[in-house]
Order: sequence, then C-alpha cells, then structure tokens
Amino acid sequence: MSLHPAQVLFAGEKPFPALPAVDHYAGAEKLMLKALKLQQELGPVFDITCDCEDGAAAGAEAEHAHMVVEMVNGAENHYDRVGARIHDITHPHWQRDLEILVGGAGHRLAFVTLPKVRSVADAATQINELRRVEAACSLARALPVHVLIETHGALREAWEIAALEGVESLDFGLMDFVSGHHGAIPGSAMKSPGQFEHPLIVRAKADIAAAALANGVVPSHNVTTELRDVAVIRHDADRARREFGYLRMWSIHPNQILPIVAAMQPDFTEVEEAVEILVSAQDTAWGPIQHKGRLHDRASYRYYWELLQRARHTGVELPHEIRQRFFGA
Repeated sequence: MSLHPAQVLFAGEKPFPALPAVDHYAGAEKLMLKALKLQQELGPVFDITCDCEDGAAAGAEAEHAHMVVEMVNGAENHYDRVGARIHDITHPHWQRDLEILVGGAGHRLAFVTLPKVRSVADAATQINELRRVEAACSLARALPVHVLIETHGALREAWEIAALEGVESLDFGLMDFVSGHHGAIPGSAMKSPGQFEHPLIVRAKADIAAAALANGVVPSHNVTTELRDVAVIRHDADRARREFGYLRMWSIHPNQILPIVAAMQPDFTEVEEAVEILVSAQDTAWGPIQHKGRLHDRASYRYYWELLQRARHTGVELPHEIRQRFFGA
C-alpha cells in the first residue's frame, strides 16, 4: 500500500497548515450570506471570517454573535470554512463572544481570530480562555487560532506569538498599525504603492512573514483598498506573495477574491513538476529518485507536497488520478 505524504514527510514535525489563499471578511448578515453563496459557486478556494468585532453594533454584541452561530451552522455553509473574529482583549464582551460562538457552533467553526493583541501574554490569555470554553462545551477538538499583528507590542513579540500552541495564522493589520504611529507614517502607506515601500511597513511585513514561516504558521497579508480595478488588486496580491512571502491575503469585497486567488496560485509548470516528482517518489516508497537529471529526496518532497496542496487550495485544476492519489477526491 502506497504511503501518503502526510505519513512520511513530516514525521516528528508539525505539518504546515494547508489553508485557502483568501480570508474574506464580512460583518453584516447580508454580506455573510452573499459570501457563502459565492463560496458555493467557486468552491473552498477562500475562507469566510464573520466579524464580531467591527461588525457588531455597540450594545448588540450578543445578538450579532448568535447571528454568526446561525451562519456557521446554516445549510449555506457547504465546506465548513467559516471562522469568526471576536472582540479584542480590552473589550468587555470578548469572553462572551467565545462562549456564544464555541457553545453554539464550535463543532463547525473553522477558526477563531484574535484582534489587536498587544503581546504574547494577551494572545495566550485569550487562547487559554478559548480552551477553557471548549472543555466546558465538551468540544472534541481544539479550534485553530489566527492572530492579528497590528500593534507595536504584537510586532515586537511576533515570533513568540507564532510559537503559541494552536496558532495557525499570523495576519497583518495594516490600517491599525499605521494609525498606531501617531502620524509618523503618512496615510499613503495604507494603500499601494506606499504599503510596499515605506520602510516601517516593509519591516513589519517582512518580520511577520518570517516569524510565521519559521514557526510553521501561515502569514496572511492585509487587505488592498482597491475594490474595482482587478489588475491593481492582483498586483497587490502578487507583490505580497512574491516580495514578502505571504501565502494568504484578506479580502473585504467579492471583487477581490478571484484576483487574489490567481496571484497566490503556484506556477503551473512547477505544479506539473511537483506531480511527476511526488508520483515517482511515492511509487518508490519515498526513497531518493532522479528526475530530469536532478536528485530529489524527502527535503524536496516536502517542498513539492506543500506546493501541490497550495495548488489545490487555489483552484488549480489537477488530473483526476492525482486528486484521487493524494487527496482522496
């Protein structure tokens, strides 16, 4: 029986998370339903984050969280790729957010996002409370956690935050990060090309990506403010991917989803090479092979396996036999 890459290539290591390339934010019920409908049409090439932080009206936090529970549990959620962002640790409702969301939809919730953490201590406190609520609800799994890096303290401790048990993604919050500089960074750095050129923003993006990748966590890039021009949206996503190593990016408008997915797709010729190498490796029990005059072993197999997973999660069309062989579908 052929051994699957997951059984062989990461023995004793934490497998790198295989996440869709887009994290689409929706704060209102109407926008959540629209996103779910689009997800049904396109497939699970993007996640949906239901926003309980900025999406909830003041005084209506509980009602909003209960509405999100209905969304996660609803028949429109075909792929179980819907997460939720709770309030930050300084807000009085953040613990109640967790109780409502985990208690009502923990079995289907894809992840929980923590905004505006100021330190690794903040992140650890919220994660510990999440685990307490999961246990109280007799949830059989630990929910993945995504952490927003958008404060000076979080950036300073990004490596420690990425190393916390359960963290799956580090997300850069550009707007709050710029605002936190008290006018020292111009507003032009919130959009392109400034967001890719201002030294303080470049430093932050590079540090977050490095911290995430070194700890086996997915780096997720901030939104682009362009909502209509597909070429600009794709160019921003392409710069995030090629220049800074981000493997995932936020969207805030349906027009942004497909251009980001396209920019995050691996090169098709490299996907073809990955297929050939992985098939040959699996057929020889994952020992060293030669492919087109080059030696390959488990180090390169890991690279190509993660590339193949990324191809699948960005909608690259793979042959049926390859889907069957590696993904069981």
